[in-house]
Amino acid sequence: MNTVGLEDASDVVHVEVRQRYDSLRDEEDVRREVAQLVAHKGAYTTERGLDVSNTDLLDDVERVYVAESAPESHIGRRMGNVRAICSQFSLVYNDDVKARLLHYIYTTMQFAASGIDANIITCNRMVLLHGPPGTGKTTLSRALAQKLAIRLSAQYTHGKLVEINSHSLFSKWFSESGKLVHRLFELINELLADETGFVVVLIDEIESLTKARASAAAGVEPSDSIRVVNALLTELDKLKHKQNVLVMTTSNLSETIDAAFLDRADIRQYIGLPGSEAVYRILGSCLSELMRVRLAQPEPIVPYQDARMASGASAALLDLADACRGASGRSLRRLPVLAHARHLASCTQPSALDWIHALHKAWVEMQGEATQASS
Repeated sequence: MNTVGLEDASDVVHVEVRQRYDSLRDEEDVRREVAQLVAHKGAYTTERGLDVSNTDLLDDVERVYVAESAPESHIGRRMGNVRAICSQFSLVYNDDVKARLLHYIYTTMQFAASGIDANIITCNRMVLLHGPPGTGKTTLSRALAQKLAIRLSAQYTHGKLVEINSHSLFSKWFSESGKLVHRLFELINELLADETGFVVVLIDEIESLTKARASAAAGVEPSDSIRVVNALLTELDKLKHKQNVLVMTTSNLSETIDAAFLDRADIRQYIGLPGSEAVYRILGSCLSELMRVRLAQPEPIVPYQDARMASGASAALLDLADACRGASGRSLRRLPVLAHARHLASCTQPSALDWIHALHKAWVEMQGEATQASS
């Protein structure tokens, strides 16, 4: 799925474009034509889904949708002199978790901006994404930060993303870890001092902090470890008094996160392994990319809903998706490289069916290697 932001001097309209699996058209061409389509709707528009039936996009695009204008009232504002600001949002999930998270986050930002009494209604503006490794939690956090910056463009002129790896907050020198935390948040507070900018703080693998806190409390880790965790929680508590900040955290081991941190998270979203439909869409996007660069022969791949009644490559892809159900997105997107290296290196522009068979073999081999490694 591509995202296209359309803006003039004061307004932003965020448009989501779903390109067809069997489309071989260059993404930049699609984006430019979508920008023209929105601009040609006239000076004002209130439509959410834009009709592409009478345009050159019909054979390449499933949907053009005015997804998130920033804020909601911007839908219907003037959109003359548009220019496209494009980004990739290629993460695929079983449900509309991206939109739901954006609505939750935007609500917390609205509450903070309205000056609501935090003693009556708690709003820490902290999000926890947890789930198995390889499900795209960190990448999703970055993409949400970008989308949120677009939605809040009426209030803030620019946005910044500060990424923190939890392991980097620990020093081998005694008492240095707490100082590292304070120096880090001094930098963050300097950024927040500019109230025209919006800052997203992303803390990756937050479970390493909570694990260290539990171990230190039991006497397994040095007391410096628990100092850094307490310092971090204290600094996070201070951030809730700032309106132009959002804290996003990720975890692979949610069961190790203690209640002290969980109580601070307004949103706890589980990001699970993809089901059959998500796997089908991920593998379909891989095939589409291979066709685009002419490493595979062009062949239509139907949407998941129609695959049960299809034949050829679409039916084979559905069987592969069922076999790969429960694999992480990271593993699935690695399969084409393994499939080509092991089974298609001597082939010149294999067919889509050849690719799917090679992907299936690579998947079986990957599973066998994983079993051997764990035994």
